[in-house]
Amino acid sequence: MTKFVIVAILALAASLVSAYDPSPLQDFCVAVNYTDSAVFVNGKFCKDVATVTANDFFFSGLNIPGNTAASKLGSSVNLVNVDKLVGLNTLGISLARLDFASYGLNPPHIHPRGTELLVVMEGTLLVGFVTSNPNKLFTKVLNKGDVFVFPVGLIHFQFNIGQTNAVAFASLNSQNPGLITIANAIFGSNPPINLDVLAKAFQLDKNVVDYLQKQF
Repeated sequence: MTKFVIVAILALAASLVSAYDPSPLQDFCVAVNYTDSAVFVNGKFCKDVATVTANDFFFSGLNIPGNTAASKLGSSVNLVNVDKLVGLNTLGISLARLDFASYGLNPPHIHPRGTELLVVMEGTLLVGFVTSNPNKLFTKVLNKGDVFVFPVGLIHFQFNIGQTNAVAFASLNSQNPGLITIANAIFGSNPPINLDVLAKAFQLDKNVVDYLQKQF
């Protein structure tokens, strides 16, 4: 029994460790896309330290509002992850600017590899997340200066309930937290999910499912 308990504890610890970006074993590992004179670490190659510059740790542009008019939902997200800021590689963190037109929505989505910490800079947002079974909703209206956290892997959303634009910044504890937008994934997958599967899962007529798939 004791051995079983020890194995169970080790398995749990291993699962917790693997759920987040691994801790770096060096000061930094600036990501590069070429393999010459580079070392492969955590999904990216490391740039030769001798060629690293301050610009590898620099990103400019989060002062610029996103183009919410280009989105059907009236929102824009500018994510600064390892693909945009190579110095983030192995550091386990990223940042995003979220812009909302009046009644703009960042639709229900998940980050499979990151917890999100959101701070509202301007406007009023209705935010929330849903737990795993039994699917309890935690929701809150946020104003300027308010902070809210969305646990890793849980469905969450942000909705501008004000008549003016809203701005928020979010930090995530992964260099590449990933994004799965629920509606896009369900109704816009390629190839499409079988109509019978979606009709039965959502208790909808097949014609309704077909219409929804055409929207994505």
